[in-house]
Amino acid sequence: MIVILKPEANQTAVDHLIHNFEEMGLSTHYSQGAHTTLIGLIGDTSKIDMDIISANEIVASVKRISEPYKATNRKFHPNDTIIEINGKKFGEGFFNVIAGPCSIESEEQLISIAKDVKKSGASFLRGGAFKPRTSPYAFQGLQNEGLKLLSQAKKETGLPIVTEIMNLNHIDLFNDVDVIQVGARNMQNFEMLKELGQCDKPILLKRGLSNTIEEWLMSAEYIMAGGNNNIILCERGIRTFETMTRNTLDISAIPLLKKISHLPVIVDPSHATGIPWLVKPLAKAAVVAGADGVMIEVHNNPAKALCDGPQSLTPIEFDHVMKIIDSMVATELKKMNR
Repeated sequence: MIVILKPEANQTAVDHLIHNFEEMGLSTHYSQGAHTTLIGLIGDTSKIDMDIISANEIVASVKRISEPYKATNRKFHPNDTIIEINGKKFGEGFFNVIAGPCSIESEEQLISIAKDVKKSGASFLRGGAFKPRTSPYAFQGLQNEGLKLLSQAKKETGLPIVTEIMNLNHIDLFNDVDVIQVGARNMQNFEMLKELGQCDKPILLKRGLSNTIEEWLMSAEYIMAGGNNNIILCERGIRTFETMTRNTLDISAIPLLKKISHLPVIVDPSHATGIPWLVKPLAKAAVVAGADGVMIEVHNNPAKALCDGPQSLTPIEFDHVMKIIDSMVATELKKMNR
């Protein structure tokens, strides 16, 4: 439920109204935008008498949100959420690139790639320490040692780091991680999402292999219900009947999410297709569709990579893609008069 306030509502009356809602056992979210100020209510609102609330002198109108996702809903939060990490922003026209190897293999490999992607203009370094693999016999990542190498790369380059969590028992190992990634396989690991709702780090939430947009937003809702509103959605392709690509990138999800939700959205073109030469056109499509960033896999020797080498770009290829992205983003920002 959302309570839209009159423009002349004074803060004392607003605070009193919020206090009354909280005494009813409801969680509240106060949003003051350029044109609309509202109070979002989360909880059991079925017993609330809308007529009584509407009669309040500072209330303009009261509306129920019919969608099951509440906190992630743009009706609840009209303005874009902007997430700032180490001076870099996601949302409302700010565009950032996350880049790095699928899996951390060695100190030399990671530091070399980190320096290359930073030189090309990437804002964040990604790298898998704990790797979810379909086969139990495949390389599972360097794990704790991988996290230490990520921290070292962060110190040497200044790039904030992004890596995936696979087990809540590892959460204390992620103290130096700037953005915790929840992978596609864990998108509906609700116990994990609840726990991440209690932490103060931004969460990069990937879409599940076969999940709908509503299910994806409901997963984000779990995190927000715990109090963590710093969520970046990542479209990484979904499983369809098509066999010529690894997955099918749902490019329509970007403008759709920007319409119905206030959360920033990025695209992972590497996992979407598994084909390196498709990364550039899909990254371009992400910019035009209104995404807030892209995440691209980069490896200095893809042919010998221990994980997902075939979909990775070389540093030279990544540099070429970055030049195109930078030009396109600059053009889009001019259109927005930023």
